[in-house]
Amino acid sequence: MLEDTIFSDYKESMKAKDTLKSSVLNFLRAEMINVAMSKNKPKLDDFDCLAVIRKQIKARQDSIEQFTKGNRPDLADKEAKELVILKSYLPQEIPQEEIKKIIEEVIVSTAAQGMKDMGKVMKEVAIKIAGRADAKLTSDLVKERLLKPAA
Repeated sequence: MLEDTIFSDYKESMKAKDTLKSSVLNFLRAEMINVAMSKNKPKLDDFDCLAVIRKQIKARQDSIEQFTKGNRPDLADKEAKELVILKSYLPQEIPQEEIKKIIEEVIVSTAAQGMKDMGKVMKEVAIKIAGRADAKLTSDLVKERLLKPAA
């Protein structure tokens, strides 16, 4: 399980005195524990772990943007290093062409007619992609496909 891997990597980073990695993983562990407690679970499944990691990645990306705007390259660089550590726990992303194929299959199988079916299509696509692609990119591709007529 992903949670076990993260806990194990945290212990290793502590032994290796890798302060950056251990602080990132310690914060990530704390977030996972909080989410597990809020869901009344002893441990999170991989899907929930990925959701926590993605939330942390989004926060780092936002921070990098803000620090860059605020002319603080030192802090932006630190956040970028943390971002690399967090991204290492994500599964391999699906290429954009593969996402488009999945979207096309879902549109055919659900008989989606236009934007009114966006929610239905997104739900099915999200299940098939299972967190292996950026949600915003997927949403944009579904929207683009539903707005144009089938070729």
